[in-house]
Amino acid sequence: MTNYRKVLVAFDGSEASKSALRMSFTLATWIKVLAVVPDYNGDIDLTGVSEIKAITHGLGQKLLTEAMAIALEEKTPILTNLDQGEPYERIVHVAENEKCDLIAMGRKGLTSLERALMGYVTARVIGYTNKDVLVVPERGSDHLHEMLLATDGSPNTARAVSRALAIARQFKARLTLVSVVYANNEFLAHAPEILERLVQRARADLEAIESRARTEGIETRVVIRQGDPHVEITALAATIGADLIVLGSHGKKALSRLLMGSVAEQVIGSAPSPVLVCHSTG
Repeated sequence: MTNYRKVLVAFDGSEASKSALRMSFTLATWIKVLAVVPDYNGDIDLTGVSEIKAITHGLGQKLLTEAMAIALEEKTPILTNLDQGEPYERIVHVAENEKCDLIAMGRKGLTSLERALMGYVTARVIGYTNKDVLVVPERGSDHLHEMLLATDGSPNTARAVSRALAIARQFKARLTLVSVVYANNEFLAHAPEILERLVQRARADLEAIESRARTEGIETRVVIRQGDPHVEITALAATIGADLIVLGSHGKKALSRLLMGSVAEQVIGSAPSPVLVCHSTG
């Protein structure tokens, strides 16, 4: 197995969350499924409050019953937890309280806007936790043959490198290593020598990872691209049919991690594959 011991699956009944649950079965043996129902803060009489609580509790139990049915079908034992409150806060809290190594959740992506913004809950879970986060689209992979590791060579991606190598070794997957050097027309016109140095540095970083992978018996290939990182990463993932994309997070704190536009968030929003975000500390 990978060195994931405990996985928390945030389950909302969507097809994406069902895919996240199934994918978690391949990554760990201890799995807790969490369903979060919202608080009600309206101004109604106490009888109405009791009825709403009963309804929301019933909906939560229904979600957990669905999850149990999937686990039974896959012959994999799970634990379940029904919580109430702000979803991202409860997900982060339970993952911390249970000492989970990984949070798995679905990416709904119903509209282009939702995909672009990655999703309120997903963004905040990634922003407030130091756990690795696996985000799975509706058609998540049930196998891992092709993996893509995107790295910029910074210390912040060291954990992602180690995790990608561990998963590739476990599943005997081919690992494509990619580094994207940001370049636009102005940069190409006025600083070609700097661009060349950046390309050389990226190649050296990837070749060092490739050498490490080969000692572990992992089949690899190195790709250097120039352009907008999230565009190039998602395009390459589609080209090779990646079953999983692994990225590093810079691990900044709180709201500074939640600003839209980071490479990780944009890749999650548009990638055809599940994306594993590894924080620099965990």
